[in-house]
Amino acid sequence: MAKIIIDANIIISAAFGGKLLEAAVIALNKHSVYLSKEIVQELRTVFTRLSKKLTEEQLAAINKKMDELIAHAKLVEVNESVTLSRDAADDHYLSLCKTIGSDFLVTGDKDLLCIEQHMLKKEGIDTRIVNPREFLEEQTSLS
Repeated sequence: MAKIIIDANIIISAAFGGKLLEAAVIALNKHSVYLSKEIVQELRTVFTRLSKKLTEEQLAAINKKMDELIAHAKLVEVNESVTLSRDAADDHYLSLCKTIGSDFLVTGDKDLLCIEQHMLKKEGIDTRIVNPREFLEEQTSLS
């Protein structure tokens, strides 16, 4: 069972269905998904902003899916500090990767996806940063 971190943007998009939801469901059902308080807060903030653009029914359905994901994920305190991404806001994900020794970070963020594996290793991070399609392809090939 792999340790997986899913970027908040993927979780938000997954709430609307499609391949991103499929990737999140596979991660939750076959692996251990980890979140931090900061990521949960980011999710809540984005959903609050989205609430102005969605019907009450849509918002209720999305909140239910998000709550289920949070309930199934392992909430951890980040105790590492990594400064590596072009976008300083993304360094929290890398710090979480290092804290838990994650196997995968699933993201669509180009600032994270462009980080080369040898740079991660220099920071003591063995995580593979992949987009949802790559994650799904790998999971499908293992089945």
